[in-house]
Amino acid sequence: MTAQEWGTRGVSGRNDGSCGLDHTLALELVRVTEAAAIAAGKWVGHGDENSGKAAAVDAMHQLIMSVSMRGVVVIGEGEKRDTPVLFKGADVGDGDGPVCDVGLSAGHGTLSKAGDVPYALAAIAVAERGAMYDPSPVRSMEKLAVGPECVDVVDVTRPVAENLRAVAKVKDVRVSDVVVAVLNRPRHRELVHEIRDAGARVHLLEGGDVAGAIAVARPESPVDLLLGTGGAAEGVIAAAGLSCLGGALQVRLRPGDPEKSQDLGEVLHTEDLVRGESVLFCATGVTGNELLRGVQNHAGRTTTQSIVMCSKPDTVRIVRSERRQARWREHLGIDFE
Repeated sequence: MTAQEWGTRGVSGRNDGSCGLDHTLALELVRVTEAAAIAAGKWVGHGDENSGKAAAVDAMHQLIMSVSMRGVVVIGEGEKRDTPVLFKGADVGDGDGPVCDVGLSAGHGTLSKAGDVPYALAAIAVAERGAMYDPSPVRSMEKLAVGPECVDVVDVTRPVAENLRAVAKVKDVRVSDVVVAVLNRPRHRELVHEIRDAGARVHLLEGGDVAGAIAVARPESPVDLLLGTGGAAEGVIAAAGLSCLGGALQVRLRPGDPEKSQDLGEVLHTEDLVRGESVLFCATGVTGNELLRGVQNHAGRTTTQSIVMCSKPDTVRIVRSERRQARWREHLGIDFE
């Protein structure tokens, strides 16, 4: 396993005053997202979305129960009546370690019946107990995500063109050079026209918006901001990642079906979605996206790429892992044949 690391302002042990939510726990959690991504990756391109999702959930559940924490699932795979594991309110971890809120996405945006879908990843967000917003009463959110330099110059309630001009000014580029990530959904046709009429470029996201939202805060990212309506649960998970990078997510709650209703609710910011000083975020790519490379199988080995982030200490790691398939199959019961 190799890792690249940026922005570290210090390293501390588990008992550093941050409730145990530190880089040590984050590196335990990345094993969980790696397992989920490998399990889902087996099904990429086979046109069987349900099997890929089920495999990812099973792998994530198996490994997260061994992690040193006392976690409570705030965002999971549905209510207890919907799924036997990783449901909202479920206890996760080995019962020892920090008490925390957990948000899970086992293969968000993963598998299309038509083939591979970009922006597929497995992700885990962790915050102090009671610090993570419960999105269950809300189906979707209108979202605006930006990187650290643009946090104070945008407003989700302003017209699209005004926000694009503000971002262009901060980045010292023309509006025509600004790239906006937007989920490729019928509900966004008018938004896409607005962005292009303002002179900016549109980058369509086919899978999900977690990777697209977090990518706006990475220095090498091909996108400058994210706009559009997406899932409320994914918004909270993305907010955790952005909080670790100094970026921001602004949302307007949408209580109804985003394809049918234009009703708008309360405006929330990053700190409303994920509070507290200590936040962790881990994700592993299933298929390739702007944030991470996908799972690759070759010569009896499986490689993954993950991002591991902590808000305290301020750390971002890109981790490349390589495993022998035979040993991993035996460990998790994943058949690579």
